[in-house]
Formats: sequence, structure tokens, C-alpha cells
Amino acid sequence: MVYDRAVNPVAHLPATESLGRGIIIICIGLSLAAFSGALMKLLGNQISVVQVAWFRFAGMSLLMLPFLLWRYRLSVLRPARPLVQIVRGLTLAAATTLFVKGSQTVDYADAIAILYAYPFLLVIVASLILDEKAGWTVWIGVIGGFTGVLLVMRPEFDQINIGTFLILACAAVISVQLALNRKLGQVSPPLITAFAGAVCATVVLSLMLPGQWQAVPDSAWPWIALLVLSGTINQTLLVLAFVYADASTLAPFTYVEIVAAVILGFLFFGTLPSLLSWAGILLITASGIYVARAIHLRNVSRRVPRI
Repeated sequence: MVYDRAVNPVAHLPATESLGRGIIIICIGLSLAAFSGALMKLLGNQISVVQVAWFRFAGMSLLMLPFLLWRYRLSVLRPARPLVQIVRGLTLAAATTLFVKGSQTVDYADAIAILYAYPFLLVIVASLILDEKAGWTVWIGVIGGFTGVLLVMRPEFDQINIGTFLILACAAVISVQLALNRKLGQVSPPLITAFAGAVCATVVLSLMLPGQWQAVPDSAWPWIALLVLSGTINQTLLVLAFVYADASTLAPFTYVEIVAAVILGFLFFGTLPSLLSWAGILLITASGIYVARAIHLRNVSRRVPRI
């Protein structure tokens, strides 16, 4: 069953205004995502990784529930494709814990740059799970993106930083999560999917809490509150952005998160990317935009009727 899309909240807007709003919203949303990531890295030094992830998703679930009950009534408690929703929740829990753990030993801007391996991994996952074939132009961009990731990671076999590989594993989990998002996109409202994932992640992480719980310092509570608030707002804004504009149009603007991460990495942790990292970041960004554009052009050409 496909959920009702008949009511279009942006139908009355001119195309240029709708597009402009979508771009502004996604830039704000991803800047808040970078802020949330910095808070998680900061909190990872004060409480356990599992606690950080649990506070994020438990708080998000509680904040979203009243609005969703008002908007969707009790249907919010019966999401479509429950098994897929549960698997997606598991990916949320896994990705967050991997990122928090990995970011403890990696400069923040580098961590976010490595995380942006996920668009390239998504091409691989989509070809395996969703049977979406990518042309050679897309694969050129994927190779360029992974080259950029390697420049940021700078793997040295005599001194391996496990944190970089944990973040790369996080990117792989996110690519699976996005593939599941595509499966759910036609059968479930995005906000309900976001809520269901947060609830599932909370349940899984709750099972891990007894062996991971640490006393929470008084100084950590304001950061936890900020994490819950910024994380919930950023998830809502990302959903809203794609109401105003399509994914292929917004894709180039998603890399504002890396820019925000550079700024926040300096403000929070006093670090800036090295020259090699800058080269990798530029290559990741250029390759990501190229891949998004190549996929968009391929999809457009498939929709054009052949005579």
C-alpha cells in the first residue's frame, strides 16, 4: 500500500521559490547534523558510546511522538513494512555507535569527510540490493570518491588508526540505511519512518545499556539536551528539504556538512584538516557531485520516451 501523497504542501509555490527553500533547508539541516556529530564526539569523552547513542534516539523519539500522534493519529504506532523498519533501526544504532567510537581518535573534519564515502558505497549497495545498474560514468566518480577517502584516511600499516576504519564502516552501514529508505519511501511517510527507526534504535541500545552505563557528569547534561534537540530538528529539516526539491537537485548542497564540520572541528576541538586531507575533501566533494549528476542524467534519459 502506498501512502497518500495527494496533499502537496508546496503545490502553490513557484518552482524557483520551492527550490530555493529546499536548498536553504537542507543547508541548515546538514549544518545542524555536523553540530550534532560534534556534540556526540564531545560526549564520547564523558560517557559511554552506547549512552551517547541511546540519549540521542530516546530523546528524539519522545520529542517526535506528540506531533506525530497529532498528525497521523494511531497509525504512527503501526508503521508499514515493520520488519524493514526494524532493520533500519538497527542500522541507525550501529552507525551512531561506530561514528562516536571512531571519532574519538580522528579529527572531526576528517571523520565527516570519511563518512561521505556513503554516496559511493550506496552505488554498490543499490546495484546489489536494489538491482540498480550504474554506468561507467558513475563508476569513474565512485573510484574518484574512494581515492579522496583514502587521502583523508592515509592508511599506514605500521600505525593503523582503527578510528578511520570504524567511520568507514559507519559509512557502509549508512549506505544500507539509505537503500532501506528507498524501499520505505513509497509506503511510509518520512517522519513516521524517522520515528520508527529512532524507537527501534532506542530499544536495541536499551538492551546494551546495563553493561555500558556510566554516571553522567553534571556538565554533560546541557550537551545531551542540545544533542537531542539539534538531532531531532536536523532530521525533520532533512525530510522537509526533500518535499521542496528532488534529491538530484539537492545532492551538491549536501557537502555543506563537510564545510560545517571544518568550522566546528576548529571551534570545538582546535583542529584543521592537513593539506592531504584538504585534497581528499575536495576530491570527495567533486566526485560526489559528479556521481549525483551522472545518476540524474541517466535517470532522465531513461524517462525520455524512445520513438
